[in-house]
Amino acid sequence: MLNIRHLSQTQLDSYQNLDTPYLCVNKQTFLRNLKYLRTRTEAMGARLRPHFKTVRAAEALQYLLPDKSSPITVSTVKEAEALMEAGYTDVIYAVGISAAKLKRVRDLLLKGQNIRVLADTPEQAEQVNRFCREHQCSVPVLLEIDCDGHRGGIRPEDPGLIETAQLLHTGAADFQGILAHAGESYHCLSPAALRDAAANEVSVALEAAARLQAANIPCEMVSIGSTPTAHNYENLDGITEVRAGVYGFFDLVMTGIGICDLNQIAATVVSTVIGHNHEKGWVFVDAGWMALSGDRGTANQPYDCGYGLVTDETGQLLEGLQVSTVNQEHGIVSMTNGRSLDPDNFPIGSRLHILPNHACATAAMHGQYHVFDTQDETYEVWNRIQGW
Repeated sequence: MLNIRHLSQTQLDSYQNLDTPYLCVNKQTFLRNLKYLRTRTEAMGARLRPHFKTVRAAEALQYLLPDKSSPITVSTVKEAEALMEAGYTDVIYAVGISAAKLKRVRDLLLKGQNIRVLADTPEQAEQVNRFCREHQCSVPVLLEIDCDGHRGGIRPEDPGLIETAQLLHTGAADFQGILAHAGESYHCLSPAALRDAAANEVSVALEAAARLQAANIPCEMVSIGSTPTAHNYENLDGITEVRAGVYGFFDLVMTGIGICDLNQIAATVVSTVIGHNHEKGWVFVDAGWMALSGDRGTANQPYDCGYGLVTDETGQLLEGLQVSTVNQEHGIVSMTNGRSLDPDNFPIGSRLHILPNHACATAAMHGQYHVFDTQDETYEVWNRIQGW
């Protein structure tokens, strides 16, 4: 969160001259979040492969990665193309591959990017092999492992694991290993549950790797990760790398499951008070779902944050206030703790900061991020890479 009292006069002028709503980033908080997870992961003997999907701004890469050969994850081919243009060459495209995207993947390989794709079915394996034969290339592939029933992937005990890996290993593609993502960890609500999810992710990935090796199929990469599990691993022996994405910005979902504190949330949406409803005790701001997103990720947590919690311009949480309703360009701020809200305490034209439920979804609503560094007194604009 940003405290405008910590801004230089030049920064404060920039802050006040910006039209709302906009995404505001506290750079020092962002950098601390990045440093903590990299230090923790590398101390356990694994590489950190950050997921670019949250930040998606080329200007952030110099902070996200040590150098241009460092590993990174993407959720779209468009991100991989932008990374190649910026000179970053070690990429995993961590969404199941479709045949239509393979030409763009090949183009990146020809330009020198080591981009790996993801598969979890024999059909996908055959599609990649066919493309490689027809275009005389070799596309690196990882198999997605299902470690918790969250989404896609193959269970380690499924015969399809060996079948699909064998197709890739003996075919025209380049089989390189496995990838797992503990998506169900986002529903953990206790430290014990988080540790269990992290241990299970490691265990399942190692089991899959062992089954492949027993079948004489090399498994060079064992890639695991999610922000909740990445902060809770206790042993990474046998794991080559860890992936995480939202940890740079953090959000209310991560706060709700105990991964971070509110003061570690680096990105907020700055909004302006544009109206009052005294009868209902409402304050209107100019940030609706087009600025905040419609994500309700905290709805099933013990504390439902609506569409975002509210702070003043000094970063002080306004207890009991949240954005309770959103329209396209309006947000309604109301009191949720049984007390009444006096709209006159929030003058027309004053500013409120909204903490996001899901940083990835909120950041996706903004073409630019406005980044304030309270240490070196700079103000920057980061441009989001949009599209697929």
